[in-house]
Amino acid sequence: MLTIKAFAKLNLTLEVLGDRPDGYHEIVSVMQTVSLADTLTIEQAPEFRFSCSDRTLETPDNLVVKAARFLDPEGRRGAAVHLQKGIPAASGLGGGSSDAAAALFALSKLWEVDVPKQGIASLGSDVPFFWRGGTAVASGSWSSEGAAGRARNSGRTQKPVRIVRFA
Repeated sequence: MLTIKAFAKLNLTLEVLGDRPDGYHEIVSVMQTVSLADTLTIEQAPEFRFSCSDRTLETPDNLVVKAARFLDPEGRRGAAVHLQKGIPAASGLGGGSSDAAAALFALSKLWEVDVPKQGIASLGSDVPFFWRGGTAVASGSWSSEGAAGRARNSGRTQKPVRIVRFA
């Protein structure tokens, strides 16, 4: 059984530079992983199964499921994946993209396959950032194949910033 944290991120800065022809905005942002996290638990199983503490996220469109299909397009490998949500859904903290990167990392270990660096941004524009973690400057080109191609497996050893609350 593998258990892995999928850390949230904060945009420490975010500058919108203008519109892009594809309908998105050109941006520059400084992003930092933080200690708030989801937890993925993955174990060998005869077929792929996905469950989540938030049942509304148990859909074929969940990025964890898409990450599994990305690594195994024919669906021949099995795994039981459970996602325990700690990051609020749709909060802008990157939970889905972080979950996808963590799933890619853990499933690649379980299935003993390499993660193709080209294409991971197709899962979500922040997935290449979460693949590495830590601190990064992201621009509109971050979601391009070039940025995904530069993403590398850092062993997910980057330490997140710890969130401290003051009363």
